[in-house]
Amino acid sequence: MSSAHATSVTLDRQLTVTHSAMDKPLGSSSVEASTLVGLRPAPVQVEVCCSRGPAFFQMVGLAQTPVREARVRVSSALARMGVLLNEYAITVNLAPADVRKSDASLDLAIAIAILTATGHVPEGALAGSLVFGELSLDGQTQPVRGILPQLCGAKERGLKTAIVPARNAKEAGLVDGLEIYGVAHLEELVLHLRGQSRLPRAPRTEFQPKPTHLGMDMRDVRGQGRARRALEVAAAGNHNLLLIGPPGTGKTMLARRLPGILPPLTYGEALEATAIHSVSGLIRPDEGILLQRPFRAPHHSITEQALIGGGENPRPGEVSLAHTGVLFLDELAEFRRGVLESLRQPLEDGKVSIARARAHADFPARPLLVGAMNPCPCGFLGHPARHCRCTAHQIHRYGSKLSGPLLDRLDV
Repeated sequence: MSSAHATSVTLDRQLTVTHSAMDKPLGSSSVEASTLVGLRPAPVQVEVCCSRGPAFFQMVGLAQTPVREARVRVSSALARMGVLLNEYAITVNLAPADVRKSDASLDLAIAIAILTATGHVPEGALAGSLVFGELSLDGQTQPVRGILPQLCGAKERGLKTAIVPARNAKEAGLVDGLEIYGVAHLEELVLHLRGQSRLPRAPRTEFQPKPTHLGMDMRDVRGQGRARRALEVAAAGNHNLLLIGPPGTGKTMLARRLPGILPPLTYGEALEATAIHSVSGLIRPDEGILLQRPFRAPHHSITEQALIGGGENPRPGEVSLAHTGVLFLDELAEFRRGVLESLRQPLEDGKVSIARARAHADFPARPLLVGAMNPCPCGFLGHPARHCRCTAHQIHRYGSKLSGPLLDRLDV
């Protein structure tokens, strides 16, 4: 056989294989989802292409580890429903490909897209709907972070319906203008999309703010008239406050009672604070919204990233978690200098801007800052009964741990 004839046979064989593969049934589907970049929802299109053939399950679209692991959770959840994926070649594309996806909230959208592509769910049943939720191995849905900002993003995109985990229904009920359904199990959603049953609508969440006393009341304080007056002025005008005094004089006790004399949260403040806490996974499912002003008291060993926020996928720090509430920094002079200096811009601008190579995020940061510190390293400068052992140089050096620009932002 000549070389040319051998080449012709090889090409003919390849074409035969290609046409044979094209004859196999092929399905595709697309489901609307979203992910978070800071507080900003980023639209994600979950596209699935499914065909019969050598089994595989591949995922593309800049998926991070929690998202790549979805194939295990989704495969197990579908197997519990009698849908086995070991006879399908499945490709999942998370578009756009240049947006990092780093949480498990895409599980439910991936599962439904696969069921649509394989013919188990009617095509187009989720048109105009946003779907997100994490799946357990048995198909139960788990609550996810950032429900409130993601649903607000869905409204801006013109979507009409949203499917959320049942345990996120309280938080989802804060959003008007969307038909929101809470799903507890994947099978419930399948029956809903087939028209065999109806999912329950998420009820409207009522906002009834609670007093922010944290079990502590200013009535517990005896004496300290000047300090109490300073707290009242700080609470009335939202002024940052610095308390300086020897150990045992009540600095921490006073600071922890400051939230109790702050006015109750307004609805707008509650929504802002809820969005921040939701992104951090700190919202109680039984409430769905913050009802009290937050009080955050990080240890003096905290890092700059934990205080201000950051990370590869930016998350809010303590200064943003205390937004609309109180940020209490006890033993202020023991915080690292760089950590304290990082507070200067947020206190001035009322927000934190975090820039990364692949992401940029802004978080509100308007807390009432309260600092407490000793007057000297030993703590007893000015104490009526105990003698200070520090030299003048030590006292000056201790006080200089707070820079002038930072002190300028402490009003009282």
